[in-house]
Amino acid sequence: MEKQRCGWCKGDALYEEYHDQEWGVPVKEDAKLFEFLILETFQAGLSWITILKKRENFRAALDQFNYQKIATYDAVKMAALLENKGIVRNKLKIKATVTNAQAFINIQSEFGSFSAYIWSFVNNIPINNKVKNYKDAPPNTPLSDTISKDLKKRGFKFVGSTVLYAHMQATGMVNDHEINCFRYDEV
Repeated sequence: MEKQRCGWCKGDALYEEYHDQEWGVPVKEDAKLFEFLILETFQAGLSWITILKKRENFRAALDQFNYQKIATYDAVKMAALLENKGIVRNKLKIKATVTNAQAFINIQSEFGSFSAYIWSFVNNIPINNKVKNYKDAPPNTPLSDTISKDLKKRGFKFVGSTVLYAHMQATGMVNDHEINCFRYDEV
């Protein structure tokens, strides 16, 4: 018998693998939280499958999402990224990646880790939604509005409420797996 999955991932092997292995699993490691945040910012205005297909290219281009290195990228490195056909070549998003790495480090200094900061918004406990159909999941919530505003105040770019809600879903801050999905109870 085939596993019951959320409707949004069915029919694409890469989507299904991402859904089955990563989406909605609580992430507490700063490096992984940074990776997801950057991927979500590049996804703004595009489909997630586009980003997933380019994920390995992003890893290679962005020093495995090493935020310490990214925070020091200069104009030459950013120009090289703009020429990289394997990633999304958007000047503002590339510049935002550097800015976000710097802001990420500032949050780590203030809170001890980015994880401590971001997870404090949900009291370190994932919000367990009861989504019957993925189309019923909201694109954003008052909580994602709050986190977005706070990140922007701290200097982050491309972190609107919808981007933040997608980040919350991806990193398990909210469980938006459909209730009949095999992953719903697992995460």
